[in-house]
Amino acid sequence: MPRAILSPLLALAALAACSDPSESVDMFTDSGDGADWPSYGRTYDESHFSPLTEIDHDTIGQLGLEWYADLPPGTAVGSALAVDGTVFITSGLSILRAFDAVTGEVLWVHDPDVAQRAGQELRAAWGARGTAYWQGRIYVGTMDGRLVAVDARTGELAWEAQTTEPGSGLYITGAPRAFDGLVVIGNGGADFAGVRGHVSAYDAETGEQKWKFFTVPGNPADGFENAAMEMAAQTWSGEWWEHGGGGTAWNAITYDPKYRLVYFGTGNGAPWNARIRSPAGGDNLFLCSILALDADTGDYRWHYQVNPAETWDFTATMDIQLATLTIDGEPRDVLMQAPKNGFFYVIDRSTGTLISAEAYTEQTWAERIDLATGRPVERPGARPNGNLLTIWPGSMGGHNWQPMSFSHRTGLVYIPTIELPGTYDDRGIDYGSWRRNAQSVVYDTGFNIGDLDVSAPPEDATFGTLTAWDPVAQEQRWSVPFRAPQNGGLLSTEGGLVFQGQYDGKFVARDDENGEELWSFDAQTGILSQPITYTANGRQFVTVLSGVAGSATILGPLAAEFGWTYRGQHRRVLTFALGGNARLPDSAPQPVEPLAADDFEVNQALADAGAPDFLAYCATCHGSAAISGGAGPDLRASVAVADWPAFYSIVNDGTLLQAGMPGFPDLEERKIRALQHYIRREAEDALDR
Repeated sequence: MPRAILSPLLALAALAACSDPSESVDMFTDSGDGADWPSYGRTYDESHFSPLTEIDHDTIGQLGLEWYADLPPGTAVGSALAVDGTVFITSGLSILRAFDAVTGEVLWVHDPDVAQRAGQELRAAWGARGTAYWQGRIYVGTMDGRLVAVDARTGELAWEAQTTEPGSGLYITGAPRAFDGLVVIGNGGADFAGVRGHVSAYDAETGEQKWKFFTVPGNPADGFENAAMEMAAQTWSGEWWEHGGGGTAWNAITYDPKYRLVYFGTGNGAPWNARIRSPAGGDNLFLCSILALDADTGDYRWHYQVNPAETWDFTATMDIQLATLTIDGEPRDVLMQAPKNGFFYVIDRSTGTLISAEAYTEQTWAERIDLATGRPVERPGARPNGNLLTIWPGSMGGHNWQPMSFSHRTGLVYIPTIELPGTYDDRGIDYGSWRRNAQSVVYDTGFNIGDLDVSAPPEDATFGTLTAWDPVAQEQRWSVPFRAPQNGGLLSTEGGLVFQGQYDGKFVARDDENGEELWSFDAQTGILSQPITYTANGRQFVTVLSGVAGSATILGPLAAEFGWTYRGQHRRVLTFALGGNARLPDSAPQPVEPLAADDFEVNQALADAGAPDFLAYCATCHGSAAISGGAGPDLRASVAVADWPAFYSIVNDGTLLQAGMPGFPDLEERKIRALQHYIRREAEDALDR
């Protein structure tokens, strides 16, 4: 059963921590004073910008750690919320915690028991990236597809709604959005299962479903839910519904009170390979699109498709920000997005008409975006066609889920960009007979998969940047290079600062005009979450979660070289204020030492057979080539792997389920043997290097 733990000594403080249902919605708009951070992007426009100025150029040197709280192992990459002096976070498997913003004391903990309920969906191995707040309640999504509402004062369960069909392969990792008595949530899963994405809205008070919108059409023989699905079906071919279709809306959701619209971004197809799911072509609406729905009814209003007939995993699920920009001398209400494909889009948010689009990072797949048609002009050979293709950016994208920030002070957008190519291999694939892996939640894209290059990258190479982008001129103003591809989300402030956590373990404040580093803090582990800022007791605070997990750790040696290990890294809530003088305990990274198991003899044929299955089943958590960057334990150092009964029990029986390791009872014993030998070979190869 879900559990809420409330500290008796702090019960009275918790009861006073949050406002009553009559509170104003100003905290969600730019008319608010910035005292709270009640939503993922602070305000409805998702700008990730704060008007607070106590911490600025003149005072940043006085910023220090005010308090910190250690978190147990698990995902710690989500965004915090802060309302009326209480900080709310989610970590691990959607476990909610509330802290006193001034003292850091834990007020309550709510555990929705995801490990026991998620089943195969747990194999996607995430957790939640954030929460939502509305009139005294906190909302979070779970890996088993529930939307959970708890009392913000006590942590007690108010209601929960199953937003997906159990066992479907759909799960939730994104933050819900709450507005006007509704809570809206999407889901993920198209990389792993034959799923059909959708977005749904629930009554914030009761949990009753108010509307549901599918993102791709289903089987025409079953009829269409609405005219939008009937229209979309004309852009698909073959029996796409047999593969699921995809189009999951796993991250970006933005509410626009001016036009009463909800915008959300959709993801890749299921499978990625367009030649399998839609063999006779077609744009495949509404994959990789920005959709606008009526906020009250969920009815379709307009769409803009970023990548027609998408095949590269160029999702449009990155955060969507609203602004009014002066373009050609006229104010325009726009939405802005930097999706995976490497182009920055400015779109009229009332009509969906493209205004401008330019490349914000290296890309080799398109010559340009045609402003007359809104469609990309693809370069010859940009699509895999029975060959091995390398293009920029790769499937990690030029920008991933870590949010960018739009500064109302400078008019610039600050983007955490990625500088990596990707390979797509469809050699030998029979498009007509391809079927997804029989297991429902297994990494399976319709392309051949193989180990990433595990050679150490050059020491002077950089793979990511913080880019300051002018959305009107559509040009870069400045950039800061990073060794790691993925770094934390952005916060900009009226104080002239840009805050960002970095994968190398630094938490940094920069000048918003030129990117100059003004202040930094050693967090003792990588940071992927976004910072927030708020006030409590008349002081300005900055809070960020530290810890690494997810796709950033799948890159093998590039992730592991920083030394963040699953058991050794420090997952924490870090809170800063002027005059803060708290100190973290001394610590240093402890790189993994592969286990020498002299009594284990690797069978090379078995190891070869286990390599592709490791990528399909294991690499999401344990890293490419079994080199973990901290999301899961590095199996090369595991005693259990070398012990067949122990390894079989963990993989087949799920004996470590409560620790977040799902069971794979559908895997044949010979495949588990092959995985064991593959992991041990990687360990021995590492010892020999």
